[in-house]
Amino acid sequence: MQLDQIPSIDDARGAAAAIAGFINQTPVHRWQGRMLAERLGPDTQVMLKLELFQRAGSFKARGALLGILALDDAARGRGVTAVSAGNHAIAVSYAAQALGVDAKVVMQSSANPARVAAARAYGAEVIIGGDGPACFALAESIVAEEGRTFIHPFDGHNVTLGTATLGLEICEQTGPLDALIIPVGGGGLASGVALVAKQLMPDCKVYGVEPEGADSMSRSFAAGEPQRLDKVQTIADSLGPPMALPYSFGICRANIDHLLTVSDDAIRSAMRLLFDEMKLAVEPAAAAGTAALVGPLRDELAGKRVGIIVCGTNIDPKTHADLLREKDS
Repeated sequence: MQLDQIPSIDDARGAAAAIAGFINQTPVHRWQGRMLAERLGPDTQVMLKLELFQRAGSFKARGALLGILALDDAARGRGVTAVSAGNHAIAVSYAAQALGVDAKVVMQSSANPARVAAARAYGAEVIIGGDGPACFALAESIVAEEGRTFIHPFDGHNVTLGTATLGLEICEQTGPLDALIIPVGGGGLASGVALVAKQLMPDCKVYGVEPEGADSMSRSFAAGEPQRLDKVQTIADSLGPPMALPYSFGICRANIDHLLTVSDDAIRSAMRLLFDEMKLAVEPAAAAGTAALVGPLRDELAGKRVGIIVCGTNIDPKTHADLLREKDS
């Protein structure tokens, strides 16, 4: 990766200005409560970056907007396409509608019907395309046949630049942190947030957290190059890309201090904790950071000032209730 391909802080500030009219500056909330204190002790300060309140329900609106804004008029006229099990399809659909561009998104057959409906509600044409590889192949054919631009879900300059705007926000809102915990799927979220955090808060330790059944970034770190999984098995489908790719991998490797994994059971428990004490109904991916803090990072971060990215909440009531019920069973 060439150094001039990596977004600078000035690039992030310019991107934030470009998308300011299309996104929410989501709040940070200090989590104080009995249930959290019972798990962590009274001295750990926890700051939640509530990106679940973002337009289209997740952080992905930021990169999707930048991807479309980067297109010239001719490309905008041909429209865009994307592949997703949910959040990215919704984000691209939202961004396309906001910018007056036609979107045709390919969603996996496993996609939750509520997420499919959300993408359609933003005016996109939704095609159900089978499993992940089949969906990517279908999107490639749409690009070839219709000239649409493919907006990647987790890799590339505009993805990282989009999440760098989120990194700017949390640094400005929280002040110095001892640690920042970021969910990791394909690395698009972690690449931009970690890149900015390491420059603006150099003493902050950055942790990335993956589901045990979707640990492509951990395997890639160990191998020293992007790896592909034979199988993905996790309730956190938003963190379930079957591979890491070079751009996000390179930036994550340079800026994440430690990667760890959490089980689906730990994620369910964290979802329940966020619901019971914070009254937040989050999708599994958004509970991964909390699962890491109250689990494997509890002792290491005791007494520290910790930020957690709560990345999205595109989940329907029944699925949320079912996951909490599984936790209790």
